Amino acid sequence: MQLLDGKYVSEKIKLQIADEAVRFLNDTGRKPHLAAILVGNDGGSETYVASKMKNCEKVGFKSSLYRYDTTVSETELLDKITEINNDSDVDGLIVQLPLPKHIDPEKITEAIDYKKDVDGFHPINLGRMMRNLPCFIPATPYGILLMLQEYGINTSGMHCVVVGRSNIVGSPMSILMARNTNPGNCTVTLTHSKTKDLKEQVLQADIIIAAIGKKNFITVDMVKPGAIVIDVGINRETSNETKSGFKLYGDVDFDNVAPATSYITPVPGGVGLMTIVGLLKNTLASAKKTIY
Repeated sequence: MQLLDGKYVSEKIKLQIADEAVRFLNDTGRKPHLAAILVGNDGGSETYVASKMKNCEKVGFKSSLYRYDTTVSETELLDKITEINNDSDVDGLIVQLPLPKHIDPEKITEAIDYKKDVDGFHPINLGRMMRNLPCFIPATPYGILLMLQEYGINTSGMHCVVVGRSNIVGSPMSILMARNTNPGNCTVTLTHSKTKDLKEQVLQADIIIAAIGKKNFITVDMVKPGAIVIDVGINRETSNETKSGFKLYGDVDFDNVAPATSYITPVPGGVGLMTIVGLLKNTLASAKKTIY
């Protein structure tokens, strides 16, 4: 078993991004600029956004954070998005999910200029991804591809089983792994909570991508020997063992599954760190106008 070390890979790629950011600053007189909107004070969202802002600073990007109370109206939020869309100094815009129930997340996502949609959630980016055209790939799937590339894993001809069908991870991941690229060229099965023979489907996988949002959902009896396991799950539970007061668990029962695998990502220290790298690479690409 070899650990797919998100900390090692993300730090290596961030050094490359930082070098490119210096060249961009020298060429243009400005830094790549990521703007983020955060509504409310959800603990998980606070942590994720703080990490994104910190990493922007680390690689030499400019970052701006706009905070709103949960009582903010949908109209006010849409007006702010329009303002940022029209700001030529901002290269990327993300709105941290989840949003309060009175705000339609689809309306917010579609309001973001697709040329600044560095999370890769806009229908135009998803549609272009489906057609294998230049686009911003959703940050988490992008990070997974970068991880597989870094470890030189040739996925061609493998059977990839994706567990979870979200628009953020599962669905785009299934499309990307089926494309005529490397990583890619897999035969892909997309499964979810309603799949009747889920265990049997997962047992056939050469690559398992677990993104169903349930702690330790993938158990050792679902994994064939030598499989590659990518754990996207980040499940937070309160804990007296940590300074933060909570502990993170993946969708994979790591301790029992890991010995049966050829490669596996840990949680934390795996896909989560690569998601931020995907976001940074998209923001740099937007600043350099290499996609649009």
